[in-house]
Amino acid sequence: MRHKISLMRHSLTLREFDPKRNVSIATLAHDYPAGYMVAEHAHGSDQLIYAKRGLMEVHSGQNMWLIPPTFAIWVPSRMVHQIRMTSEVSMRTLYIRSGLVASAESACAVLWVTPLLRELVLEAVRIGQLRVQVSEHRALRDLIVLQIAHSRSVPTHVRLPRDPRALRIALRIMSDPAESKGIDVLCADARIGIRTLQRIFMNDLGVSLDTWRRQVRLTKAVEFLVAGDSVKQVAFAVGYSQPSAFVLAFRRTFGVTPKSWAMSFIARDRLQRLAKARPILHIRQNPISD
Repeated sequence: MRHKISLMRHSLTLREFDPKRNVSIATLAHDYPAGYMVAEHAHGSDQLIYAKRGLMEVHSGQNMWLIPPTFAIWVPSRMVHQIRMTSEVSMRTLYIRSGLVASAESACAVLWVTPLLRELVLEAVRIGQLRVQVSEHRALRDLIVLQIAHSRSVPTHVRLPRDPRALRIALRIMSDPAESKGIDVLCADARIGIRTLQRIFMNDLGVSLDTWRRQVRLTKAVEFLVAGDSVKQVAFAVGYSQPSAFVLAFRRTFGVTPKSWAMSFIARDRLQRLAKARPILHIRQNPISD
C-alpha cells in the first residue's frame, strides 16, 4: 500500500517548472479566471505561491487554506496539492531549489507577505530565473530566502478529521458556519457521543472542536470580506451573535480589524486593476542640438 502511494505521488510530480542547472529560483506568472481549478499535483522543488490579486483556495490532504494577497503559502517539494480560484487571480510563484530555505516548514504553511517580500517576489518574477553565476541574482535570492525564513506563519487553515462521523459534522459546519444547532444536536444526528467527537478532534487534528470551529469561521470570514460584505454581515454569516466578538477574534488571528483588513485588500485590488487597464505612455526625448 505504501509503495502504491509512493508511485501515485511520483506520477503527480511535475518537473518542468523546477529550477534547471545553475538556477536557484525559477518563477511563473499566470492569471486565472474565477472558478478555475489547478488539478492535484506536486513539484520537485519548494514553492512560494503568492497571488498579487484575488483569492486562492489551496487543498492538500486533509487541509484547506484561503490565501488572499496579504498572505502566501509555502508548499514543500513533493507535497501534493490543488488550487481553486475563488475569484480572478494573478498568481506569482517561486520555485525554489530544495534546501535553500533550510529553516522552512516541512508542511504547507501560510506566511505573512511583508511589503519587502512582495516586491522581492515580483522582481524575481520579472527577471524570470535567478542564476547562480549572476551576482545581482544571488543577492536577490539571498534576500528572498532570508525573508521566507523569518516570515511569521498564520494559523488560518482548516483541517478535516478522518473519522467518517466526525467528518460529516465537520463538513456540515463548513457548509454553514453560522449553524445554530448545538454540538449535542449535531452529534445526535451523526450518532456519535460528544466526548467521542471531542476525543477524535484532539487525537486526529490536535485541537478541540471549539478551536476548530473558530478557525472555520475566520477562514470563511476572509472569503465573505473579499466578496465585499460588511463586518456586521460577515459576523452574523459565520455564527457570531455580536460583531464585537468577531472583531476581537479576527484581530487576535490577523493582527488587524476585519474592516482594516478588508479596506487594505480592496484598495490594493483596485489599484492593480487600474494599473492593468491604464495605457502606457511612451515618451520620446528629442536630443538636444547645439
